[in-house]
Amino acid sequence: MSFHQELIATAKAIVAPGKGILAADESTGTIGNRFQKINVENIEENRRAYRELLIGTDNDVEKYIGGVILYEETLFQKMADGTLFVDVLKKKGIQIGIKVDKGTVQIPLTDNETSTQGLDGLAERCKKYYEAGARFAKWRAVLRIDVPKGLPSQTSIVENAHTLARYAAICQANGLVPIVEPEILSDGEHTIQDCARITETVLSYVFRALQEQHVLLEGALLKPNMVLPGSLAAKATPEEIAKYTVQTLQRTVPPALPGVVFLSGGQTEIEATQNLNAMNKLANRPWSLSFSYGRALQASVLKAWSGETAKIEEARKVYIHRAKCNSLAQLGKYEGEEASASASESLFVTNYKY
Repeated sequence: MSFHQELIATAKAIVAPGKGILAADESTGTIGNRFQKINVENIEENRRAYRELLIGTDNDVEKYIGGVILYEETLFQKMADGTLFVDVLKKKGIQIGIKVDKGTVQIPLTDNETSTQGLDGLAERCKKYYEAGARFAKWRAVLRIDVPKGLPSQTSIVENAHTLARYAAICQANGLVPIVEPEILSDGEHTIQDCARITETVLSYVFRALQEQHVLLEGALLKPNMVLPGSLAAKATPEEIAKYTVQTLQRTVPPALPGVVFLSGGQTEIEATQNLNAMNKLANRPWSLSFSYGRALQASVLKAWSGETAKIEEARKVYIHRAKCNSLAQLGKYEGEEASASASESLFVTNYKY
């Protein structure tokens, strides 16, 4: 199989009907923040044990999860019995992903806008990750809306689109399906119409840049924000969010792309599921609309686990439940659930960083 054929097959497998992505690629600092809330020490063994909880979950998890994004540390870690995490995932037919960006830095002479770093040495790292079993990658760009200030600026939009496209091209040249993630933060007072307008502009620049870098769209995935009102504005209904999000995608995303895997962006677990379900009830969707959730698949799991070995199976049941709910939403068949305190808890973090 050629690289092109493998890229296309991998992208399709990740977003096959009923499947989405578990984003377990939190950096050491970010997972430490999560552990702090449940009084678990941020040491390698605890990080390994928690990732084993997720990766070792059975109960047909592969029916709901098509891919798992790992942090570099996790890619080379093992189960307690010595089996590599990647071998466990391969056996289940789950595609293995890897976070390859190195975080954001401020763009000079802008209003605290950022660009993502990590292009230096990326080709060599991609080769290493491919050899270790990874078949897709993730790179997060971050933009923010401030309508009175005219943000995101043209500088930020162009810079992040170009960097995402360069990353995508380098990944594909080394056998990895790139997940292109231009996240527009939900911080602020902007309306859902403002978010739709700006997301449309950002995505149009991103796909122009992908074309300029000769990226094979059939072997790539998009991970955008849902079109939402700002965190300080009045909330929108799932139907409104679905309408504006799908309309924005229809205007900007070529049908050659196999799938769009949304980030949850600080929504509650239930909101993220409801909104995805509402989108999948709409017509005229040439791409799979799925999920690539971190917090919205893990928040309740972490609370159920709380670092206790005796609670691992209970936490795995919570993970399977959330994965199944989002699988149903990917099919437009989610009919709701009893709202637990954890699943209804806000996961919003101001100016969120991984």
